Amino acid sequence: MDKFKAMQIFVRIADAGSLTGAARELGSSLPAVVRSLAAYEAQLGARLFHRTTRRITLTEEGRQHLERCRQLLAGLDEAEAALRAETSAPTGHLQITAPVLFGQMHVAPVVTRFVQRHPGLRCTTLLLDRVVNLLEEGLDLGIRIGNLEDSSLVAQNLGHIRRVVVGTPAYLRRHGTPRHPRELARHNCVRIVGASRTTWGNFQEGGRVFQVAVTGNLEFNHVWPTVQACAEGAGLGMFFSYQVEQLVRERKLRVVLEDFELPPRPISIVYPHARLLPARTRAFIDFARQEILQFRADGR
Repeated sequence: MDKFKAMQIFVRIADAGSLTGAARELGSSLPAVVRSLAAYEAQLGARLFHRTTRRITLTEEGRQHLERCRQLLAGLDEAEAALRAETSAPTGHLQITAPVLFGQMHVAPVVTRFVQRHPGLRCTTLLLDRVVNLLEEGLDLGIRIGNLEDSSLVAQNLGHIRRVVVGTPAYLRRHGTPRHPRELARHNCVRIVGASRTTWGNFQEGGRVFQVAVTGNLEFNHVWPTVQACAEGAGLGMFFSYQVEQLVRERKLRVVLEDFELPPRPISIVYPHARLLPARTRAFIDFARQEILQFRADGR
């Protein structure tokens, strides 16, 4: 029997939730799908589905085998797509999402250069500060900051960033440099509306993660004016390291409380796991991994 075809039919049945639905999607007859599943189960020596007259559900063995089949089929699709991509120029419509400020600073310029290199391509980039379901919203790929919980996505690492507390050298001279997060309570802390207004975190000490109470007389509903207020000496701010990287490098802002930071967070480019990648998507992933600023493993 054709094992790859049998795997494809098995996965389609699991996705469709019925033998009839799988047959319809495959453009095949119901008896042919039933025979393929029966032969595949016999070859494996295991039952993959519980079947009744009204419903079909995966067995425990079926659930475990489904994930392995998805990986194998995705690998085959990716190998074929990679071969085709080597001989074809990217065309069509590429849709990308990324966090707003990171997208403005690091993703949008890369997208622009990529489209200029491939004029037959159209690209839409959505900058959103929320986690987007790529499949539900019809997007090809996304940039994510933080640990990933969606196992249906493939992630390729672009680097790491830190969560840092910063202030201007002048502010720190006037008000003192905090040596422990508890000392933030006596500083003016410039905050972002939507984040916690009364606490900052998370910090760590001796393996314990904790937050601290903060106060301040300035709040903004966007990151960039909050960064600018800190750069003007209005107080201390807490940001992702990429958001203040240039100002820190120019010594307009200084990082404090480094010993209490949590481990760096990953930055990843993500795309759906079990879907054939068009040449345009694969080409952008390769391009972005070369062009987007590579953040060091320690986030510095």
